Parts: sequence; C-alpha cells; structure tokens
Amino acid sequence: MDITWFGHSCFKFTERGFATVIADPFDHHIIGHKPLKFDADVISISHDKPGHNFVQAVKGKPFIISGPGEYEIGGVFVTGIKTNDQNSSTLPEDQNTLYVFDYNGINVAHLGGLNRVPNQREIQELGPVHIALVPIGGTTTLNAAKASEIVHLLEPNIVIPMHYMIDQSNIKLDPLNKFLKEMGSSSIDAQPVLKLTSARNLPEETQVIVLEAQ
Repeated sequence: MDITWFGHSCFKFTERGFATVIADPFDHHIIGHKPLKFDADVISISHDKPGHNFVQAVKGKPFIISGPGEYEIGGVFVTGIKTNDQNSSTLPEDQNTLYVFDYNGINVAHLGGLNRVPNQREIQELGPVHIALVPIGGTTTLNAAKASEIVHLLEPNIVIPMHYMIDQSNIKLDPLNKFLKEMGSSSIDAQPVLKLTSARNLPEETQVIVLEAQ
C-alpha cells in the first residue's frame, strides 16, 4: 500500500488490486499548493469546505463518501464516524466525519477536521488504528498539543501529520515543528511516499513520519 500526501488534508491511497482513494481533495485557488489532477475510484470528504470537498479534481465518476456509515468499494472497507459534537444547529461546514480505511488488514484513520479529543468510547469505536493521519495546525482543528494527546490515545504504529502550514499554504496554520516538539522530536526528514507491505511489518512503537507535499 502507498500513501501519498498532496498538502493540507489531501491523501491518495493506492494498492494493487484494490480501489484507489482520494481523501479530502482541495481547491488550490483557496488553499494553495499545486493543482490536483487525479484518477481514483473513491473520494472521501470529511467536511464541506473548499479545502476538503473539491471533487472536481478527480476525473471520471468516482464513488463519493461524505458522511458516516460503512462502505465497501473495490476491496476497501471504509467506516465513517461522525465527530465534533454535531447537532441539528451545527453548520454543514463544521460537521466532520473521520474515516477508517481497511486495506487488506492495514487500517488507516483520516481524522479530517477533528476539533476535539475523542472520549474513550469513541476511541474504542474506531478499532485498531495502524496509520493515523492527524490534523495539527490549530485554528478550526486540533492544535499540536491536542493532536499529540490523540496520538497517545490511539497508539497507532505510524502517525502522519497533516493540515499544517508549509511554504505553499494560503491559509494560516501552525507549523510542523510545534507538533514534533510535542512528540519529542526536533526534526524528521520528509519522504515523498509511505510504502507499506503488511500490518505485521509496522513498527511496534509509535513512529512519526513526515511526508513531502507532492
């Protein structure tokens, strides 16, 4: 399985023989970064903002997931869970769904626009999380301290930070180094893509991996 980051909260998940997923495609005119041009089978949208719902970036007729539920597309099992204390008065753009993608036994949790630390019941509902994609930039989502707290609750094998300030960003967010400091790391060399073979080969202790925006 390959995980590639394109900036903000946008990721691409690929695995031979399984559906290709694009999570949270963004409108580059608003967010910054390079324009997105994808082929994919599935799009997941965590919340209804231009930084997360720009389905026009994906060619063809992909299956769109935009809310809680259980789905199975092309061998990928997807569980969407509602977060952010939503109720009838919550604005659509403030509602959030986090997703767990099961790729042949590797569970990847994309936390979307999560803005609070889940309780123990919600953590248990997620099930085992091998790879956690965690927003760290503050403002409308988790800041570095809360992101670190969630990592310790989830105990994933690998955590990949997202939704933070880089050179191409148009939106003001906290930088990466705040989160790395919370996690006890001074700096980590970024890599272009994370390649995974199986859950058995993942590190036992939680490891922070930084991806380059493609």
